[in-house]
Amino acid sequence: MGDNLTKFSNGYALLIGVGESKYAPLSLPVTVKDTQGIYAALIDPELCAYPDDQDHIRVLNNQEATKAAIVDGLSWLKEKAESDKNATIFIYYSGHGWVDKNTQKYYLLQHDIKPTKLASSALAAEIFTDALREIQAERLLVVIDSCHAAGMATSKDADLELEEEFDDFIRVAPSKGFIDELKQGKGRVVFTSSKGEQKSYLKDDSCSIYTYHFLEALQGAGNKSGDTEVRVSNIMNHLGKAVPESARQYNVEQVPHFDLDAGDFAIAQLRGGKGLPSKGWDEVRSEATQKINKIADVINQHGKFITNINEAHGIHIGDNYS
Repeated sequence: MGDNLTKFSNGYALLIGVGESKYAPLSLPVTVKDTQGIYAALIDPELCAYPDDQDHIRVLNNQEATKAAIVDGLSWLKEKAESDKNATIFIYYSGHGWVDKNTQKYYLLQHDIKPTKLASSALAAEIFTDALREIQAERLLVVIDSCHAAGMATSKDADLELEEEFDDFIRVAPSKGFIDELKQGKGRVVFTSSKGEQKSYLKDDSCSIYTYHFLEALQGAGNKSGDTEVRVSNIMNHLGKAVPESARQYNVEQVPHFDLDAGDFAIAQLRGGKGLPSKGWDEVRSEATQKINKIADVINQHGKFITNINEAHGIHIGDNYS
């Protein structure tokens, strides 16, 4: 580990990758890779430098991403904000988000949904926002990557079958009303991976386009030389440019949405607090790309390497896994 590294000791994160659904056709395996990638970057002492323990980060993937566990995770963040007045709270949800055509109510589809009772078993937006409002932190970032494209399900045919099976629901990004509810309170910033009925697309088998560029931003892609922290504005500026550009390479449109009314704040250390070198992002871009690919290698090679968060201790994305 290099010199002058500092911990982001007031950072607390809840990362939710729904992954395998109890109802198999709704499974989105790549969402687990998304949260594993974010987790690996957060705990790397030479990147975001969050303390590597369950007191600062919780990861809910696959069968652990239940309705009760998500609500409990938000309650845990409430306690953290109460005990640490300097807390920075980071919530990342990657999974399905659907709206009921009849009621216009929005739902996050966690692991333990019941297809015949979708509305009553899914995590309703109001439950999520009520729990979020209880978190009295002055710095809180919520990221929702919830409008996943065909291909993130088993196949395009399976995807069409889903649309027919659940024809009372539409896959959409969070509405303005939902976002307005999410940001109620002081210091709330909300990012979504796409707008309206635009889909959130897959970069490759390792992660979504949105998460890939988010990982770049956590390594300083939106920062300038001399910066020592990654702020929400840095992430926003990079994603706002990079995500649409990447999507266009696949001949699709994806424009992230940002609600930054609450002001700007740091979400992580930048390169362990050392910051970017004199030539800025260009000087570290290739190294950052290798690090992101290393995450993908680990995930592809070892599968669910964070089924239990304790198993991930000591795993950093600069390590040699061979």
